[in-house]
Amino acid sequence: MHILWVKMGGLWPLTSGGRLRSFNIVNELARHHDVSVLTTHGDGEDPQELALQLEHCRRVESFPFEAVKWRSPGFPLVLARSWLSSLPVDLWKCQVPALRRRVRELLDSGEVDLCVADFLFAVPNLPFDRRVSTVFFAHNVEHLILQRLCRAQKRPWHRLPLEIEWRKERRYEAQVCRKANLTVAVSPDDRRLFERMAPEARIGDMPTGVDVDYFAPGKGAQGSPRKTAELVFTGSMDWYPNEDAIRYFIADILPLVRREVPEIGVAVVGRNPSRRLSEEGMAAQVSVTGSVPDVRPYMDDASVYVVPLRIGGGTRLKIFEALAMGKAVVSTSIGVEGLPLRDGEHFIRADDPQAFAEAVIALQRDPGRQRELGAAGRRLMVERYGWGQVAGEFARYCETAFKSSAHATARTTEAVFRSQ
Repeated sequence: MHILWVKMGGLWPLTSGGRLRSFNIVNELARHHDVSVLTTHGDGEDPQELALQLEHCRRVESFPFEAVKWRSPGFPLVLARSWLSSLPVDLWKCQVPALRRRVRELLDSGEVDLCVADFLFAVPNLPFDRRVSTVFFAHNVEHLILQRLCRAQKRPWHRLPLEIEWRKERRYEAQVCRKANLTVAVSPDDRRLFERMAPEARIGDMPTGVDVDYFAPGKGAQGSPRKTAELVFTGSMDWYPNEDAIRYFIADILPLVRREVPEIGVAVVGRNPSRRLSEEGMAAQVSVTGSVPDVRPYMDDASVYVVPLRIGGGTRLKIFEALAMGKAVVSTSIGVEGLPLRDGEHFIRADDPQAFAEAVIALQRDPGRQRELGAAGRRLMVERYGWGQVAGEFARYCETAFKSSAHATARTTEAVFRSQ
């Protein structure tokens, strides 16, 4: 089977959860199928390096592209233009003419059997050609992230545009689910949401994965940072839900923790922190590292991995990485949403500042409980969530979508001949 994989925002380097999931699935698929990857890259990213990393792929092509950011000076104009279209602004700004033309060329060539739209943001560049099966790979329920962001806003003039946008995005997501031959969500929770939005659509779900050999206890010891931090959070800090989570942690949770454990250290590890977050971290004596070559040393040194997310969707690969490294995890319900984890066995759930602080303090005082949680999490990751197992499940979905579309095409062709 020849699979055309289309993704906005690149797959290399592996600096975000979405890239990790996509890269590992593509890499595994390419060992058993012909895979062509079309994607985009930003300033400072090397598309040739991506091609080298995906050596088993039939082709890897990347187009230069920088999306307009929410807080940039040009964003209001982009927003106004999107309001004249059916596309929400997050998708309107992801239209790349060169990418779309190349997708069309490959579809018209007749060599492609199935097209994967990786994330909703790829869809504006796909024609949904009925001659080719389409799988919509939905890492998140995107409108849910905007809806939660909207509800978190206190100023009406910030809430109003978000209210418009999340409703437009919900309508568009439902349309995409109906158009695709199959939608693959990354959790049962997300699948159920899509089913309510588009009851007539074919929707499945699959787990996320983790490299259990790379993320393993002790693997970060050689590159250990000089000053350890008892608490750690990892993630792309230019993704708003992560920034919101850490600012919330610094403002509302950390002061409660430090009443009982005054000297406790905190490390926030991830690319592109905002100036505001860096300043707030400095004022609170929190280490905000920015990009690092390897997150494992920071995770290895920590006693507790914290996930204070209030906004989000999909699943958080960062938690799987922490569990694979044998870390005790404290998370909000949103942080573990969609993950097959049991509260008290694999992690500790805490949904308000007081409960979160108490869970962190209790674990700091009980190393045995830390080890117990970490061992249970590590065991679960090794037994069920290696990338080979996850990619195999995705491949079966692709094969199902291709075969069902081929059968439908055959029936249509047969009906046409009978009518002649």
